[in-house]
Amino acid sequence: MPPRIEDLPKDVQDKLNAIKTKLDKFQKKVVDKFGKYIMGISLLPPPKKEEEKDKIHVLVLVDDSDSQKLSKDELRDKLSTVITKIGEEIDKNISPQVMIISEIWQGCYDGKCDVLPIIAMSAPIFDTGMLSAIKIAEVHKTMVLKKFEKYIVSYVLAGSLVQGKATATSDIDVWIVIDDTDVKKMTRAELKDKLRAIIIGMGLEAGEMTGIKNKLNIQVYILTDFWDSLREANPIIFTLLRDGVPFYDRGIFMPWKQLLKMGKIKPSQEAIDMFMSTGEQMLERVKFKLKDIGMEDTFYAILTPSQAALMLYGVPPPAPKETGELMRDIFVKKEKMLEEEFIQILERNVKVRKEIEHGTKKELSGKEVDELLDDAEKYLKRIKKLFDEINKMKEKEEVVNVYETVVTIIRDTLKFEGIERTKDEDIVKVFEEELVHQGKVPAKFLRILSEIMKAKKDYELKKLTKQETEKVKKNYRELIKFLVEYMQRKRGREIERTKIRVKHGEKFGEVILLDNTAFIIHDIDQEDKEVSRAELRKDGSLGEIHSSSLEELEQSLAKLEMPTKVFIKQPIFADLKKVFGKDVEVLLNY
Repeated sequence: MPPRIEDLPKDVQDKLNAIKTKLDKFQKKVVDKFGKYIMGISLLPPPKKEEEKDKIHVLVLVDDSDSQKLSKDELRDKLSTVITKIGEEIDKNISPQVMIISEIWQGCYDGKCDVLPIIAMSAPIFDTGMLSAIKIAEVHKTMVLKKFEKYIVSYVLAGSLVQGKATATSDIDVWIVIDDTDVKKMTRAELKDKLRAIIIGMGLEAGEMTGIKNKLNIQVYILTDFWDSLREANPIIFTLLRDGVPFYDRGIFMPWKQLLKMGKIKPSQEAIDMFMSTGEQMLERVKFKLKDIGMEDTFYAILTPSQAALMLYGVPPPAPKETGELMRDIFVKKEKMLEEEFIQILERNVKVRKEIEHGTKKELSGKEVDELLDDAEKYLKRIKKLFDEINKMKEKEEVVNVYETVVTIIRDTLKFEGIERTKDEDIVKVFEEELVHQGKVPAKFLRILSEIMKAKKDYELKKLTKQETEKVKKNYRELIKFLVEYMQRKRGREIERTKIRVKHGEKFGEVILLDNTAFIIHDIDQEDKEVSRAELRKDGSLGEIHSSSLEELEQSLAKLEMPTKVFIKQPIFADLKKVFGKDVEVLLNY
């Protein structure tokens, strides 16, 4: 693992900080002088020789792909002379080592990769991307070989970096060939999947170790698949062989690379025929995709939002062929919220899909697809506006629903106060006089009611604002909640007034008088209560007593909107003795 500056000993860090200014100055002058030729500058590890302990060894990596007038030796010597002089002017201990990238690659081709670990151990000062690529690939290669060396045939750097097209942010492409010719304990596919998962995980680890952010893009091949792809003239494999640089090779990659260069690796007739037929197949696929765009993609792109608009309006979504006409009836004719041209776009799209589906239209041209896409985009923009308009309309209609709900609840509340009928225009006045002024309802609810009435009026005058709508929606629930609870309390108190509580022996019983029916609970403390029911006659006496239940009593109470006044008459006291015994006592104010 190459050390990071922050991981080095403190004395080494201090030394590096002391020479940092000099190195930055050196880097700037070199880059200004030679520009695009400089691929990277890095500080090499300290020398082991005692006499060179003060030397500052610096690697300068040079791109010679554009050099046509000078040979590699001439270019290296010329640059070395000038760069060495620049170093001496800054500090006599700066010792530049100029390396030509093509010479590094040639060393890899010859199996001499000794310089790669040195670059991996160096600390970059300036980098266009190549130093980072070599560093992370070398670290990753070392990790892979340490764990799987017997399986690894080749580890190769490839992609835009070795093609001379890379930038500082380019992905770093490497590919690894795994020997699967002697696999016995698992299938070839299992071997590839198992090793691939671990190798890619090592790539992430190498990125964390080196601090290099560029993505390490790892391709893993098994040898048998690689060979099949080579015979089939797979262009990707040909490119890998042509441009790749082996960081490790067991004698497979370089022979293939040379054979490809010599023209000895040629595609089979089957591969040639396959590549020839591929063109026609691709054209057919294109035609199919164009038809699919018209038949499915643009069709559903505008149909689905159309049905959504109808659902938002409150109409169940119709069949596709009926959607256009329903949209026209509602949004064009009735509400006048949409223009006819957009219905025509929808219907035209439905027509095209039907023609393709039934085979009357064999194919779509690129021009027709462009028109469908343009229309769909235009349609969707308009439908978004329609959604906003429907939402606004729904919000305003909601004010009417709020008004009707509140007025209904208030009328029910007034009935509890003995006021059977109230005109709409008198609701606020009666609410104020009978409930607010009497101290039965807080005054703030009068303000909320007034706001609701004003919003309803503004809606009718088409002056209702969004702010007013939101205010009404926010406050009306509080009013309704209070009135419902008020009626429940009122109803509960009225029901209590219809009860006769009695004591018989050590037990307590209860008779509940509801209109023309009386329910009798024989022992209110009993867990499984015995309940009876009897008709309440006009003279106040009880009719024939029948067995009942708590469920029947609760159902009767639930149906009872407001208990009517029941008068307790003399005959019922005689009946209480029949039900509870002659020692029954009536309890008052319990």
